[in-house]
Amino acid sequence: MVKKILIIIFLLNSSFIYAQTIKTDILVIGGGASGTAAAIQGARSKLKTLLVEPGPWLGGSMTAGGMCVVEGNRNLPSGIWGEFRKHVRDFYKPRLGYDSTYNAVLRFEPYTGAAILKKITDTVKNLTVKLNTPWTAIEKDGTGWQVSIMVNNKSTTIKAKVVIDATETGDVAAKAGEAFVSGFDSALDTGEGLAPKEALPRVQDITWIAIVKDFGKTANKTIIKPEDYDAANYACLKGKDIAKMLNDGRLPNDKYMIKWAGCGNQYPTTADDLKPANRNAFYAKARLHTLGLVYYLQTELGFKNLGIDDEFPTPDHLPFIPYIREASRAKGLVRMTLNDVYDPYNQALKLYRTSIAVGDASPGQHYGEGTAPKTNYPSFTAYSVPLGAIVLKDLDNLLVTEKAMSVSHLVNASSMYPSVQMSIGQGAGATAAFCAFFKTTTKKLNVRIIQGELLDFKAWLLPFTDIKQSDPYFRSIQQVGATGLLKGVQQVNGNSAELLFMPDSIVNTAEVEPFFKEIYSRAFLWFNREKPAEKFTQGNLLSFISEITLTEPKALQISMQKAWKTQYKFTSDFDMNRPVTRREFAVLTNKFLNPFARTVDVTGRMLN
Repeated sequence: MVKKILIIIFLLNSSFIYAQTIKTDILVIGGGASGTAAAIQGARSKLKTLLVEPGPWLGGSMTAGGMCVVEGNRNLPSGIWGEFRKHVRDFYKPRLGYDSTYNAVLRFEPYTGAAILKKITDTVKNLTVKLNTPWTAIEKDGTGWQVSIMVNNKSTTIKAKVVIDATETGDVAAKAGEAFVSGFDSALDTGEGLAPKEALPRVQDITWIAIVKDFGKTANKTIIKPEDYDAANYACLKGKDIAKMLNDGRLPNDKYMIKWAGCGNQYPTTADDLKPANRNAFYAKARLHTLGLVYYLQTELGFKNLGIDDEFPTPDHLPFIPYIREASRAKGLVRMTLNDVYDPYNQALKLYRTSIAVGDASPGQHYGEGTAPKTNYPSFTAYSVPLGAIVLKDLDNLLVTEKAMSVSHLVNASSMYPSVQMSIGQGAGATAAFCAFFKTTTKKLNVRIIQGELLDFKAWLLPFTDIKQSDPYFRSIQQVGATGLLKGVQQVNGNSAELLFMPDSIVNTAEVEPFFKEIYSRAFLWFNREKPAEKFTQGNLLSFISEITLTEPKALQISMQKAWKTQYKFTSDFDMNRPVTRREFAVLTNKFLNPFARTVDVTGRMLN
């Protein structure tokens, strides 16, 4: 009898343990910009995906942090970021005065942004989202991971094939044993000409943003004087054009985002301040500093009509989290530096070939005066983010986004931007899906399969701003661009620079000959025999295609002449003697030669 009772107890305990264990293909920890995008992409790639977020909202810095005036990537509406952007614009478009042009700065109320993201995730099959769900532990489980989360104050175990650390500060990777670096890298270490000679452990300051609302000229919304308030902390604001500063952060419905540098609500930060053990005490001080700014704005600068909006259900109505620009960075399979931004085609590692995301956010420099060297960035150009920057070198099947990525300090100043991170998150989701679907690890990634999946879901690999997604040959041009066969051209526009494909310009033989010779053995014979002139012609291209594909030249010419305007919709006349345009070249080489199919490793080196 006792034996039977013991067996029953054992079985009950076993079923209880089983009920507390959840198995999933992909676990995303952190529902910020990157985490939400990663979870959406993982699930859309038909892998079972679980997203856990300790707070009540999705969106991270953009929503829960109040950073809801988004300038970066407005010329690069890649994938899920472009989808979110369109939803926001469509929501506000009926509002009088809302700027919904193609590349306008995106402005939205934080709650609305969070609601839109939640609505998108609610429509995605294979995706489960758990808000208000903290995680407590992580440990290796075979090739995957075992993570403990708290659901209704009870511990639940998640067994995942792949984990994405999408926390703002890389907490998951740190708990798993990853070593981090922080602050300025030395020029000797990164090879960046703009980096200081010596490394400097200084990270960018955080900002606890405030969302205020204009309640009318006669209103008095003055808050209670904050603890330890000192008006001298904000005195540099006197004499400044406050109306303009407010207008820069204008939001719909008479609201304003206050994110002011200098003696505003920027708050001095160290990497240690952001560690879990120190975080809460540090955050409390930063919140008080922002409340002091609002009080100063109301009492010293005369804006009593501006009150903290009740958008956030926190005791002081400030955002749930601060806007964190920088924390500590992990060691990835590769490290992205400024050299990969400004001169991607002439680096030893061709990391642009492995791109999983695009960015163009202007790099910020938010430090207390005199506490860090000023970096004189040249006009900052749009760039590609390499796959290896999100893949940890020493921990399999654990990917990192946000500020934990393997980039230099000077690159993080741009890559940390929320809209860039949403693009990166989609890349991380596709990477995790690859590992889970093929039952493999991050040591055996296939760059081209991951990139192909991203293109299937309207993501950009190269930041060609002159080739819109509506272009019928968007994918062809993206694929050819990712090989380096045709390289982008940087065009400076003030403090920024676009990367252009220039589809109507002419292809030069010197541009394509090295690549052809690198991947096609018969190319040496063809160039020696044909000796094409400086400008590569339509006839040259068809002849080369014939050589590589072993197609009869005359038959290829006849079929191409028939299809030139009907099938391919080229606007120029078919003329074997005319120089071929970059669009024509990209479309035809992609179709007949498919250079994108040539395998590359995570450093961008051609294989096979």
